[in-house]
Amino acid sequence: MKIKSKAKEFLFVDGYNIINSWEDLRELSLVSLEDAREALLEIMAEYQHYSGIEIHVVFDAHMVRGNNGTEEDHKGVRVVYTKENELADHYIEKVLDQIGRIKRVRVATSDWVEQQIVLSRGGTRISARELEVEIINERNMVNRRRKKTNLRNDMQLGKIEDQLLEKLKDWNK
Repeated sequence: MKIKSKAKEFLFVDGYNIINSWEDLRELSLVSLEDAREALLEIMAEYQHYSGIEIHVVFDAHMVRGNNGTEEDHKGVRVVYTKENELADHYIEKVLDQIGRIKRVRVATSDWVEQQIVLSRGGTRISARELEVEIINERNMVNRRRKKTNLRNDMQLGKIEDQLLEKLKDWNK
C-alpha cells in the first residue's frame, strides 16, 4: 500500500461495487466474474490513458483463505486484491488516511456509508453512475477530437494530391 507517485489526481475504484452497478458489467459477471473484472480493467486503462488520472482498482479478496493480498499492474492501472479479512473499503480508507489530505483523491463507489467516510478522510466521492457518465463523456470527446483531426488530415492530403496531380500534368507536357 505504498503510494509514492507524482500524480496530481488519484482515482480509487471499488471494483466489485462498480461491476455490480454498471448494467453491462453486471450482466457479464453473471456469465463470468473474471471477464467482468477484465472488462472493468480495460475500461479503466483506457480512461487512465486519456484522463491522466492515476487509477487504482481494488477488489475484495477477503473471503479467500490464506490470501495475503496482491497488487499488480494492468496497462498502467494499479490492481489490488485485498488480503484475507480486508474489504476493499478498508483498504481504500487506509490509503486515504495516508494521502487523502496531501493529494487529490477521488473514490468511486455507490456505497453511501463509504462515501461519507471518504469525505471525512479528505477524499471526494464519485458514484458508480457518475463515473460511468464521466468515462462516456471522455470517450465521446476523444472521438470528436479524433474525427476532427482525421478530417483535417484528409483535407491536407486532398491538397497534396491536387498539387501532385498538377505537377504530374506539368511534367507530362
